[in-house]
Amino acid sequence: MKTIDVITETFSALLANKVRTSLTMLGIIIGIGSVIAMVAIGQGAQASIESSIQSIGSNLIMITPGSQRGIGGYQAAGQRGSAKTLLQTDAEAVKKEIAGIKEIALELSGRYQITARGTNTNTSVIGTTPSYAAVRNVQTAKGGFISDQHIKTKAKVAVLGPTTAADLFGEGTQVIGQAIRINGMQFKIIGTTVEKGGSGFGNQDDIIYVPFSTAQQFLFGGEYVTSIDIEAESADLMTQIQEDITTLLRERHNITGDAASDFSIMNQNDIVQTASSITGTFTILLGAIAGISLLVGGIGIMNMMLTTVTERTREIGLRKAIGAKRKDINKQFIAEAIALTVMGGILGIIFGAIISFVVNYFGVLNTKVSVGSVLLAFGVSAAIGIIFGYYPARRAALLNPIDALRYE
Repeated sequence: MKTIDVITETFSALLANKVRTSLTMLGIIIGIGSVIAMVAIGQGAQASIESSIQSIGSNLIMITPGSQRGIGGYQAAGQRGSAKTLLQTDAEAVKKEIAGIKEIALELSGRYQITARGTNTNTSVIGTTPSYAAVRNVQTAKGGFISDQHIKTKAKVAVLGPTTAADLFGEGTQVIGQAIRINGMQFKIIGTTVEKGGSGFGNQDDIIYVPFSTAQQFLFGGEYVTSIDIEAESADLMTQIQEDITTLLRERHNITGDAASDFSIMNQNDIVQTASSITGTFTILLGAIAGISLLVGGIGIMNMMLTTVTERTREIGLRKAIGAKRKDINKQFIAEAIALTVMGGILGIIFGAIISFVVNYFGVLNTKVSVGSVLLAFGVSAAIGIIFGYYPARRAALLNPIDALRYE
């Protein structure tokens, strides 16, 4: 049987019962569409998380007080930040003795009730140094950032994140030069930062930056710091820098042997890899759940093809009686099953892409349809046609022509 004859017969058979063919294809369309949409949501979440992590800086290493214990090897962020085991002199030693460091910035952070012009908000206040802007990829939208002069004079100045500025003064208000009160003390606003995005307590837009020396004397007190942020000269040096810092700080804190360190070091690459691993597992889980509907769709195809074989028993007997071989009959029915799944797969890919676009367009979730997921879905749909079409096709091919011609 020629290929063109197989194609002609396939579409002729499928169009003979349009309603049944459409309903069978619907299972595949829903299955493939679900897989595409779920994988797009998972990959979109992964891209969004990675983008958020990268937005906090490049080649970043963060040192925080508190030992590395608990689930995943770390304590909760609040527990580490509340410890007082990391000193300003530790940062000075790291900067002086560790090679490969491009920039280093100090942090003193906490939450305060902020008031301004009859409004108030509770937000994070970070006392930091001028290098923080480069290390943590903070850009000013208006005005400027903290300078060395502000550090020297312990100036009561503040740089506001866009969310904080909007909460205190309203959208679109000129805030440069206006005053806010932190812990009862007045601070002059000298700048606002570019929006980064985020939510909850980790929102990088709901934040206030003040000079480190000012925060140290008027807000937090003491010589301790809540974080030391380091930008490595290159990504290749990050692991070595992390190891060198660990050795140096253990020596400075008189920690020997197997005793737990009283500080934690987080490498930005490790955070990205961990987040990617979690979201990758999440994506696989979503795809697997959606894949169940594909299995149901495949069973629907097998059911339809078995029904078709039964309905066309006399036709099969007639074909075999006039010389059709088993492989011709087998080829014909497998072609019909593959045609069903391929057409359903194409429509399913379009359906899934539309769902992903709608979800992304209305801001429900970030989605990302990749070429890989489309090719995988298309390949799976073709495989389903072969797998679930094989048994009905083989059953048709093995029919005895005499028994088939007698079938009523």
